Amino acid sequence: MMAEKAGKLTHIDASGEANMVDVGDKAETVRIAVAEGFIRMAPATLDLILKGDAKKGDVIGTARLAGIMAAKQTSSLIPLCHPLMLTKVAVEIREDPALPGLRVEAMAKLTGRTGVEMEALTAVSVACLTIYDMAKAADREMEVGGIRLVEKSGGRSGDYKRANA
Repeated sequence: MMAEKAGKLTHIDASGEANMVDVGDKAETVRIAVAEGFIRMAPATLDLILKGDAKKGDVIGTARLAGIMAAKQTSSLIPLCHPLMLTKVAVEIREDPALPGLRVEAMAKLTGRTGVEMEALTAVSVACLTIYDMAKAADREMEVGGIRLVEKSGGRSGDYKRANA
């Protein structure tokens, strides 16, 4: 992020100490966040996954479930994140022959006082790591990357959509 776009860090108090943000006075609004990432791999590894021939089983189905579970556990993984009552988490994993590999997109949603960006990002991260774990016997050269927020809506800061998404 460029310095002129950077705002105040919300988790750092006046003395420089990290603290959980008090969201008690914020209005409850519908909040949605979408994040994405990818895992690049050898074409033969992608073929193995798509055919369902990985030794550990259904790579894509397991990674989707792992991403959903991770979103629900974000506050246990990331210090200062609020525990949230998510109303929806969706993880989509699709083939991208141009990588070659898989693209992962996650959406997290709730009606509440704080955003769900970290939940969407955590879902993507863990889904990609699960793919790596399940296929590493075939390809240790896989690369996870491009994990980023695509868009978010709701809350005091308003809507955001990545320009080059």
